[in-house]
Amino acid sequence: MTDSTARIFQINLSDGGVPKLPVRRAIVRKLGILGDRQRNLAVHGGPERAVCLYSLERILALQAEGHPVFPGALGENVTVSGLNWEAIKPGSRLQLGDQVVLEVTRYTTPCNNLTESFNNEDFSRISQEKYPGWARVYTRVLQEGEIQTGDRVLLLPAQ
Repeated sequence: MTDSTARIFQINLSDGGVPKLPVRRAIVRKLGILGDRQRNLAVHGGPERAVCLYSLERILALQAEGHPVFPGALGENVTVSGLNWEAIKPGSRLQLGDQVVLEVTRYTTPCNNLTESFNNEDFSRISQEKYPGWARVYTRVLQEGEIQTGDRVLLLPAQ
């Protein structure tokens, strides 16, 4: 169930909006990553949407399709590499580094703030409904702590 080659490729923060910009390390708390802020708390943030994750491999595939997307552009807090993204579903638990444990709560719904990252402004390209396995995910924080770029990411056994 675990893959020792999966890593944190990039940690991304912003003062609201996208793109989120890279930082080397961060503190993860129950309500999200310290220093990160969301503009619209009705649809972003909170304990069930504390940390957003996305796959570097999906970003690279989107780039190969010609989309001008890059890590952090889609609002993800953590860009991970080396995970089988199809295996990441609501209920999945992930350990980031030695301390942080997250549980996937839902797939994110893409919004019009992401139009600049897609050809023809078609942000539905990362909609779980239209393209299963291509969505970002929201997580709740089960265990707080510090993470940094390069930390291992483990998909934990199902509970």
